Amino acid sequence: MRQRSLAALAMAAALAVTSAGCTVERHWGGGSNAGGGGKAKVGLVTKTDTNPYFVELRAAAKAAAEANGADFSALAGQFDGDNDGQVRAIENLMQQGANTILITPSSSTGVLDAIDRARKAGVLVIALDTATEPDTAVDATFATDNFEAGRQQGAYVKAALNGKPPKLFMVDGTAGSTVDTQRHTGFLKGIGLTDASPEIKGKTPANGDQSLAQQGVENLLQRTTDINAVYTMNEPMGRGTYAALQARGLVNQIVMGSIDGGCEGVKNVRDGQYAATVMQFPKKMAEQGVLAAVEYAKTGKKPSGFVDTGSAVITDKPIPGVESQDSKWGLENCWGTK
Repeated sequence: MRQRSLAALAMAAALAVTSAGCTVERHWGGGSNAGGGGKAKVGLVTKTDTNPYFVELRAAAKAAAEANGADFSALAGQFDGDNDGQVRAIENLMQQGANTILITPSSSTGVLDAIDRARKAGVLVIALDTATEPDTAVDATFATDNFEAGRQQGAYVKAALNGKPPKLFMVDGTAGSTVDTQRHTGFLKGIGLTDASPEIKGKTPANGDQSLAQQGVENLLQRTTDINAVYTMNEPMGRGTYAALQARGLVNQIVMGSIDGGCEGVKNVRDGQYAATVMQFPKKMAEQGVLAAVEYAKTGKKPSGFVDTGSAVITDKPIPGVESQDSKWGLENCWGTK
């Protein structure tokens, strides 16, 4: 009976660790969560541990922690939108004694209670990549200005149309998400339209997924093929959109833009699948977050507010008046597998 009880306890412990998210780095012992003690204990919570963007962010954070003598542990949700998994990850890191938690929240509101508990315990909490709502729920945010990234895409597409009125499809991400809303709104600002503009010939949500984007655009093309511009919220959706357009022989009549700056996306630009993408810099987010954690551990000083980590238009078809870099530069600075 005693052996069976011990086995049951061991199984329960293993399940508890698994339910907290995917552990991808080692753990440290517990202790105080407050800064000012000298030793940085940095916990990272990403949306998933498989998306190449978050793989890059995690690797950069780990390298920065090692370079600066900080302990590092990383957890992730089991899927995009796994708010409960991220909450458990925050609680797990607090128990381990983290004095800084860096998080890319799956939902801008879904983890606020857990973040509040962490901050009340003295933990520095920094959002990376995705802001919380309100942004004051965390101490600071290091991220791409997603409105500006969308505006840059829109400005490029408008300029590339060379005076032609846009006939636009919009391939959006997850309805209601902060990043999706900011990029969508920024694009409209850049191209000079509103959601009510008749120049928008169709919209489809695709949740960041390549297959859903292809299906959505195929459905839109059943209504009209008289388009000359496409907005895509990220590069996987750009690839799905390209497949749908290619099947209809429409690629050459359309200016399409995207956002991400992954190495695969830069290659898509180089190969002509879409005209431009807007690169963001997850490595910079991670490095700046870790440096802030090290400073907090040493002095107790916390960063505050929004820190824009930058974005850049990548295209091999430069347009006067739109600042950009070519795909060669893009491949030297992209994230993911080169």
